[in-house]
Amino acid sequence: MLAELAVRNLGVIERASLVLGAGMTALTGETGAGKTLVVQAVQLLVGGRADPAMVRAGATEAVVEGRFVNPDGSELVLRRVIPAAGRSRAYMDGTMASAPELAELGAGLIDLHGQHQHQSLLRPRTQREALDRWGGVDLHPLAAARAELRALAENLAALGGDARARAQEIDLLRYQVDEITAAQLEDLDELERIAEREDLLADAASHLAEGHAARHALAGDDGVIDKLGSALAALGGRKAFAPLSERLGAVAAELDDIVAQLRSVLETIEDDPGALADVRARHQLLRELTRKYGDTLTEVMSFGARAAERLSQLERHEELAIELESGIIAAQRHVDSEAQAVAAARRAAAPGLAAAVTEHLASLALPGGTLEVGVSGDPPSDGVELRFCANRGTPPGPLSKVASGGELARVMLALRLVLTAGPPTLVFDEVDAGIGGETALAVGQALASLTKNHQVLVVTHLPQVAAFAHKHVAVRKTDDGATVASDLVAVTGIERVSELARMLAGQPHWASGRQHASELLDNAAAKRPVLDGTQPDIDAATAELADEGDAAVVAEPARSGAVP
Repeated sequence: MLAELAVRNLGVIERASLVLGAGMTALTGETGAGKTLVVQAVQLLVGGRADPAMVRAGATEAVVEGRFVNPDGSELVLRRVIPAAGRSRAYMDGTMASAPELAELGAGLIDLHGQHQHQSLLRPRTQREALDRWGGVDLHPLAAARAELRALAENLAALGGDARARAQEIDLLRYQVDEITAAQLEDLDELERIAEREDLLADAASHLAEGHAARHALAGDDGVIDKLGSALAALGGRKAFAPLSERLGAVAAELDDIVAQLRSVLETIEDDPGALADVRARHQLLRELTRKYGDTLTEVMSFGARAAERLSQLERHEELAIELESGIIAAQRHVDSEAQAVAAARRAAAPGLAAAVTEHLASLALPGGTLEVGVSGDPPSDGVELRFCANRGTPPGPLSKVASGGELARVMLALRLVLTAGPPTLVFDEVDAGIGGETALAVGQALASLTKNHQVLVVTHLPQVAAFAHKHVAVRKTDDGATVASDLVAVTGIERVSELARMLAGQPHWASGRQHASELLDNAAAKRPVLDGTQPDIDAATAELADEGDAAVVAEPARSGAVP
C-alpha cells in the first residue's frame, strides 16, 4: 500500500506531500491545477518514463519519493530524481537502481489506469489476458511443453542436416581430436617446466664450465674450504676466539653442503644436442596447441573433450537423429495436449466472465448492457474477443467497434471489479471522463467497492465520484503574478462540502450547491464500504452547513424567470 507520497519541483507542484491510508482517496481540483501530475509522480516511482520537461521552471531537478507498506508491516522507500539536464536516477531504500528494476518491482505494487488506458481493452492480447485471469488458466505447462519442443528441434538442427557439411565437420574434428590426443597431455604445468628445461640444455656447455670452475674454487687444492680449515686450526683452543671459531665452523659446514649440491646439479646437466632437439620439438608442439585451442594446456584439454563429444554425436548422427525425431513427435503431442487443456479452460471460463461483467454493467448505469466472450481458433484458442451491446435487442458486436468512450471506461471498471486479484494499490486517472449523472454515481460506488481488496486513488472531475471517497484531497493552484504553484490539501467537514459544491456549480459558497454536496456525501456514506477505524465526517459537515449563522454560505443569484 502506498502510505506516503512526496513531490518536489514537478511541473506546477513546487513542494507537496500526501499521506494516504486504506480505502479510496479522491484528488480533485480545477483544470490545470496539477491533478494528473500526482499520477505522473506515481508513474515515475514505478519506472515510468522520465522527461526533463517535467522539471519545474527554474529548478535544477524534480524529486519524487514514495513510502510503501507491505502486508507483513515492512516498509519500502522508492525515490526518483529527474534532472533538468541529463538522465534520471532511481533508488530503492537508498540504494541505486535502474528504471526497469523499479518497473519490475512496481508491477507488484501499483496498477495504473490512465485517462486513455481503458483503450487497451481493445487489444486482443488484453482481452485474452483478462479471460485467463478470470478463469485461472495456467499457461505454464503449455509454455514448458513448447520450450521442450523448441530445445529438441534446436538439438536436431545442431546435429547437421547436410551430409556434405557433416562430413567436412567430422574430418576437421577428427584431425583436432587426434592432434590433441597424440600430444598425451598429462602435466598441466608442462609448458612452464619444458621452457626451463630448454633453457638449461641450450646453454649446457657454458653451465658445465662455470659450474666446475665454481666447484674448484670452493673445494679444489688451496680453495676456499682449505683456507677456511687453516683459519679454524689457527683459532682452535683459544678461548678469546671461541665465538668466532664456532661461526667459522658453521660457515665451513654450509660450504660443504653447497659444494655437494653443486656437484649434484652438474651431474644433471647434459651437453646433449639430441636431447635439446627433442625438448625444443615438444615445446613447439605445446605452443602450437595453445595457439590453436586455448591459452593454457587446461583449455586445450577442455577443447579436446568437447571436440571428441561433438565428433561422437556426428558419427552417431543417424542414431541420434532418430532419437530426437522420436522425442519431437512425443513433445508435439504434449504441446497439443496442453494446448487443448488451455482451450478447454478458456471456453469453460468465458460464460462466467461474461455473466460477471454483465452483472456489474447493470450497476454502472448500463442496465441493458451485455458482454459476451468469444473464444475461437485452433488450440490453445488464442482468439479471445469481447463482444458488447449497450441495449437489449441489439446483437453484441466487437468491443472495439460498438462501444463509446464512456462505455469502454465502464466495461474496464466492471472487469476490474470481477478481477479482484492484482497489486494492492489501484490508481485511476479520470477514467470517469465522458459520463455524468446517475452513471457517475454508479461509477463512484463501483470504485469505492474496490476498497474491499485494494487501496484506491482516483483523480476525478465528477463530484458524484469524489463523494464516495473515504478521504478527499484538493489540488489547489496559486498565482502571485510571478509564479504558479500547486499544493495538496486534505479537505474534511465543511471544506469538503465546499469543494464538492465548487465541482457541482462552480461556486463553493452557494447554498444550493452546498446542500446538494451534503446530500451527495450522505448518500455515498450510506453505500460505500466502511473501513476499520474510519469515521465519516458527514455529520460534522451537515451540522456546520445547517448553522444559519454561517457567513460563508451565500444565496444563489436569482435566475431570470425564477419564482421568488
